[in-house]
Amino acid sequence: MFRILYIIPVFIFLSCATTKAPKEEFRGVWVATVANIDWPKNPNDEVIKKKKDYIQILDFYQKMNFNASIVQVRTAGDALYPTDLAPWSRYLTGKEGEAPKKFDGPLKWMIEETHKRGMEFHAWLNPYRATVSLDTTQLSQKHDFFQHPDWIIKYGKKYYYNPGLPAVREKFNKIIEELVTNYEIDAIHFDDYFYPYKVEGETFDDTESYKKYGLPGQSLEDWRRSNVDSLVKDVHKTIKKHKPWVQFGISPFGVWKNKSTDPLGSDTKAGQTTYEDLYADPVLWVQEGWLDYLAPQVYWSMDYPVASHKIITSWWAKNTPNTNLYVGNGTYKIKNNADKAWKKNNEIPKQLHFARDLDNIDGNIFFSAKSLIGQHEKVNKKLQKKFYNLPAKNPGPLNRVVRVVLLPAIKSVEVSNTIIDLCVSHTDNVPRFINLYVVKQGKTELIGKEYLSESEVEGCYQFNITKKHLRKDLVINISDAYGNESAVQPLNLK
Repeated sequence: MFRILYIIPVFIFLSCATTKAPKEEFRGVWVATVANIDWPKNPNDEVIKKKKDYIQILDFYQKMNFNASIVQVRTAGDALYPTDLAPWSRYLTGKEGEAPKKFDGPLKWMIEETHKRGMEFHAWLNPYRATVSLDTTQLSQKHDFFQHPDWIIKYGKKYYYNPGLPAVREKFNKIIEELVTNYEIDAIHFDDYFYPYKVEGETFDDTESYKKYGLPGQSLEDWRRSNVDSLVKDVHKTIKKHKPWVQFGISPFGVWKNKSTDPLGSDTKAGQTTYEDLYADPVLWVQEGWLDYLAPQVYWSMDYPVASHKIITSWWAKNTPNTNLYVGNGTYKIKNNADKAWKKNNEIPKQLHFARDLDNIDGNIFFSAKSLIGQHEKVNKKLQKKFYNLPAKNPGPLNRVVRVVLLPAIKSVEVSNTIIDLCVSHTDNVPRFINLYVVKQGKTELIGKEYLSESEVEGCYQFNITKKHLRKDLVINISDAYGNESAVQPLNLK
């Protein structure tokens, strides 16, 4: 018996070792700013320290060949960028409503630094959370708590926007419109906070709104879900109206419904569910084509009895086929959870291997950024060697526009040891990446990619490759924001 138990982990490890990375795969990380979880480490840090800390996050995940940073730019009715629609976040400046000193455009800077490292920038917002506690003394007078008190509902230990009010949705659409039109972001991203997680013994008091806006015969539960549906539909429409290539993604709580309440649900025993408790229906959003990607938060271990990662991941892969589907992995639980599975270094590798073996799963997102930096070295080595040893293309939006992408003009190429400095110009108005391939037996393998800004028609880029690759034939091309690619062009390094 003991010998069998010994052999099983070895088999699992070997199966992880043989996984083959897909050429196109989303590899994202959540950078949480609420409560200074990931960044800034302290709102009172000097600007130079804040910048250094964000760059440290980017450099770590760039080295791991990740291709997207999902940064929280609105935590609770605030903003980490200049806007008349919300006060400055205290998590950035130390005092809500106070502009950061000597840091005029933090969001623009973060986007540029992210793009410099060949990664997409996804702007992550919380639509309905108005405060993080009942202490309103720290709020700016510009906060909606004071500007529109009729929009706010107290529930549990927080205040929330009332999702049933059209004015709340209208303002949020203005927030989305401002971000999409003013910044070179690659996506708008929501997490799992819609209607609040239920608090025992308390009632979310939206009775008057329900009486006013509910349809005849419509239950309170269905009305609440329709409010969230309207928000998702409107945001999708706003994004695509201005920049159809900008993606819209949502990361819901991992369990849609338990099978005990609906035969279509997953074989789980979650205490709360997305559909019944948060009044969110991501299955419908996918069916209606309102999302470019869905990233359920499947933060449990592979065989966790109440909510197995294996069962939940399989359920989403089966029930949401019409979208890019990414799995949200809880790397924050490594060596930090009562579930003994998380004490092992192979829990996350097992989850990644399982996801790659399923149809309809297109990548993963880790929560959160700090969870792997400076710790869990054995896990990091496994991820880098077995899963992320080469870069991968980012999946494009679902509303793909087929268009011709012209070859870039190569201005100059210089090689120093294993570093290629490449300067190009291009004519595409929605470029995304310049890709470097090695040619092997007539096939191309991606070995490097750099982000192309839509506001710059030329630039210089640096690729750090191996000596082995330098001896091979190398080619480049351009891919646009929809995923179309130009023809390839040889690099003459001789």
